[in-house]
Amino acid sequence: MMKKYVAVLLAIGLLTLPAQAAVTGAPDVDAQAAVLMEKETGAILYEKASHDKLEPASVTKIMTLLLVMEAIDGGALSYEDTVQVSTRAASMGGSQVYLKEGETMSVHDLLKAVAVASGNDAAVALAEHVAGSESAFVERMNQRAAQLGMADTVFQNCTGLPAPGHLTSAHDIALMSRELILNHPAIREFTTIWMDSLRDGSFQLSNTNRLVRFYEGCTGLKTGFTASAGYCMSATAERDGMELIAVVMKSATRDTRNETAKSMLDFGFANYTVLDVKPAQALAPVEVLLGEEEFVQPVLSGGGRILVEKAQINSVDTAVTLCANVEAPVAQGQKLGELTVTVDGQVRQVVDIVSDRGVERLTVPGIFKGLLEKVLMAG
Repeated sequence: MMKKYVAVLLAIGLLTLPAQAAVTGAPDVDAQAAVLMEKETGAILYEKASHDKLEPASVTKIMTLLLVMEAIDGGALSYEDTVQVSTRAASMGGSQVYLKEGETMSVHDLLKAVAVASGNDAAVALAEHVAGSESAFVERMNQRAAQLGMADTVFQNCTGLPAPGHLTSAHDIALMSRELILNHPAIREFTTIWMDSLRDGSFQLSNTNRLVRFYEGCTGLKTGFTASAGYCMSATAERDGMELIAVVMKSATRDTRNETAKSMLDFGFANYTVLDVKPAQALAPVEVLLGEEEFVQPVLSGGGRILVEKAQINSVDTAVTLCANVEAPVAQGQKLGELTVTVDGQVRQVVDIVSDRGVERLTVPGIFKGLLEKVLMAG
């Protein structure tokens, strides 16, 4: 139970940075729909027709990659697993790595084929291996989309090849892109490849995402094109500890798609930053009443980073509210106070301050023992 509260105003070390210009203009967007999102917070920095339901083409494969990475990170699949190519997988048209029926390839190399060359055959081979059939895998794709709040999305296949009703939005693509890069960072091993090979070097790969080579900090993610979908992309890039997701849908040419993605990323990096928010001084221990230990150390429970406009850096303040003492028993992670972050006087984030460990309550014999020790020490 919390007792007396003490409020302490603290500063953030980064506030010594000079103020910068306010958000300027808007990115040059030549596409039917677009979204710019910051990865860590999920904040949308720019959007245009973000919920229009459009064909995503091979950007669909972000969800395919997400489910495969979830299977790997969950222990149900291994990079070293061998996949045997089915007749159906080998028959896929469009972008492909020309898998042959009965050919075997590792999950690792199939992931590379999907991420770098956008191989439809590789995507189907992975889908069949993970779920037993592409249709079963697509059911999982739609279930996962619903879990992520992708309300504009219905998947009909794992490749993005044209199919009636296979639609999503720029907003939903940003959501699944964020889930992939935020929780499965190992995907960068594949999405940052510029050129590589398969089959012991006999088959060359070149990334369909030209930004991997020509845009500073690019970390991926996936391109797409069909005649009906136009040129699409989810481009990710990281600079100075901030990663952005730029989604472009139905651009007229590959070059306009790439330039639109670059313009959005440039806009985000020029105008925004992510700050660590934490007390500039160590939090003082909190006294434990009737506990087997006299004090517990308060710590932040997590999430101490916020997205701000660069012009707002000097307008960020923090305030700590912390109890003076707490009565045992104290549980590890028990709330002891709050760190409140404000930007231009408006509350942006509240982070719980919790106990770093548990403390048991003194028993009656323990109380007498403590009193006896104090008497003996005084004597």
